[in-house]
Amino acid sequence: MSTDRRFPRSVYQHGNEPDPRFSLANERTFLAWLRTALAMYAGAFALEALALPEATGWRLSAAAVFVLLGTLAAVQAWVRWRSTEKSLRLARPLPGLAVGGVLVVGLIVGAALVTIGLFA
Repeated sequence: MSTDRRFPRSVYQHGNEPDPRFSLANERTFLAWLRTALAMYAGAFALEALALPEATGWRLSAAAVFVLLGTLAAVQAWVRWRSTEKSLRLARPLPGLAVGGVLVVGLIVGAALVTIGLFA
């Protein structure tokens, strides 16, 4: 029985302790995903806070897309950190990027909604 009390136990109770540099890099990636999520939320709130000369429906749609993308990025941060840390501890191949393409497409859709709203 392990005496390790770190959270989440589902990660830390398995495998061997990896090189600290790899775990710290994994944490930096986690924080980068959280910064991305915050940027998406900031974009959504800015669309509502700024007096843009565009149709309300387009602006609200774009804001909703950015809120959804921010939530997706925050969830991705946790899932990616957890799976990468487990892979490091078990000496398995690292997981691939799961939602990067979705975020890129979402950003394009959000920008298109803002642009259409400006000229509609």
